[in-house]
Amino acid sequence: MRFERLELRRIGLELVVPFRTSFGTELHRDILLVHVTTDVGDGWGECVAMSAPFYSSEFVDGADLVIRQHLWPMLTAAGDVRAADVAGVLEPVHGHPMAKAALEMAILDAELRAAGTTFHELLGTDRSTIPSGVSVGIFDDLDDLLAQVQGYVDDGYARIKLKIEPGWDLEPVRLVRDLIGPDMPLQVDANTAYNRTDLDHLCRLDEYDLLLIEQPLPEEDLLGHAQLAQRSSTPVCLDESIVSLQTAADAIDLGAAEIVNIKPGRVGGYLAARRIHDLCLARGIPVWCGGMVETGIGRAANAALATLPGFLLPGDISAASRFYARDIVTDPITVTDGTVTVPDAPGLGFELDHDFLDSITTSTDVIDA
Repeated sequence: MRFERLELRRIGLELVVPFRTSFGTELHRDILLVHVTTDVGDGWGECVAMSAPFYSSEFVDGADLVIRQHLWPMLTAAGDVRAADVAGVLEPVHGHPMAKAALEMAILDAELRAAGTTFHELLGTDRSTIPSGVSVGIFDDLDDLLAQVQGYVDDGYARIKLKIEPGWDLEPVRLVRDLIGPDMPLQVDANTAYNRTDLDHLCRLDEYDLLLIEQPLPEEDLLGHAQLAQRSSTPVCLDESIVSLQTAADAIDLGAAEIVNIKPGRVGGYLAARRIHDLCLARGIPVWCGGMVETGIGRAANAALATLPGFLLPGDISAASRFYARDIVTDPITVTDGTVTVPDAPGLGFELDHDFLDSITTSTDVIDA
């Protein structure tokens, strides 16, 4: 396809409850949407970068800038481009996987819509539902934590994930395990909040029969994660460390990743995410799909990705209402009996609620090819 126009649209969405992790608290989302018009139709993508560079080095203003000044000019100069070509065309630009992923996503959406097919059909999968887990943030009060967890249990989620940090780990995990019982899957996510001197402390989580401990140590500390994996009976899962196919392979070889959380935006797009899935499947490493507080655009694409056979654990593809009072798509993701129905609309699986989208748009910039 050949490109005709790029629209960079910023929207603002309030979260229904504050979402606190070890790197900060989110109350409001400033989201960059990428809308590409081509000679065969148009498509939409979502950049998952946050407002500030705390989860990763990327942030939404930086993504906006690098797309308009570098990535988009490279794509338009390349001429006839398919979604599968995007990563190669943009490879000379170092880093910025979330910005690259947003562009690839919009182009993939346009390509699939033009062909009248869906993302999960492109992936060659036929699963119509996937298990849904929910991510629970850090609270100031244990009673508030338990009340929220109980609500998610009542909603039927298949797995609970607790955010942890130093000073908020053993006691919250113990109380939540007592609340949900021994049979419901429970895992924890530290978002790099600990270091190697905390390995003995982290091993104390073993008594709570956790599904996994996610990214306890800094992103670059593969050796430390391997040491923890040797000492702990709780499987070690990597998130922030997995930024490419190569880092995934290295982490597995070092014994640092017994489970992998695949976030398409973090690895440069959904096609790269599939390659990491295929690697993990071949190595016998379970994977699951992580969330980045996406709107219905990213949530639909994540659901399709999670139909691949290596996604053996419930991911963070929760109901849209977990984060937003109203989503920007006409048919938001919901959870029924612990599962999400995979969207089957052409493209990545969503249709936009244009009236609502316009009402929350904070800026729009159109760039012709």
